[in-house]
This record gives sequence, C-alpha cells and structure tokens, in this order.
Amino acid sequence: MNNLKKSILVFVFAFFQMVANAQAATTEANSNDLMRSNGRIFLVMTIVVFIVAGLLLYVYSLDRKISKLEKK
Repeated sequence: MNNLKKSILVFVFAFFQMVANAQAATTEANSNDLMRSNGRIFLVMTIVVFIVAGLLLYVYSLDRKISKLEKK
C-alpha cells in the first residue's frame, strides 16, 4: 500500500511538472493560438485532470479490493 502511495505521488508530481513545462512552451509560442484565444485550453485541461483523477481513483479502489481478497 505504501508503494502505491509513493507511485501515485510520483505520477502526480511528474504530471504537474509536465503541465508547467507545457505552459512555459506555450507562452513562448504565438499567442494567437486558436485554443488559447477562445479560452478552450482551460476546458481541455480540466477534462484531462478529471480523467486522470478518475483513473487514479479506479486503480486505488481496485487495489483495496485486491488487498481484501488477499487477506481472505
């Protein structure tokens, strides 16, 4: 269980680092980007965050169920 928490934290920090690097790259690019000018980039990032969070919760719940089965 402890390894799972460490793995999730590493994944989350790596994801945030990737997002930070992506934001730095987009500020250097042309600011007339279609997604950015319409404000849609925030919608896309919100959807991505929800999908990743859902996947992490699903993996966590599977781990708990498997741990219960292993104890029996």
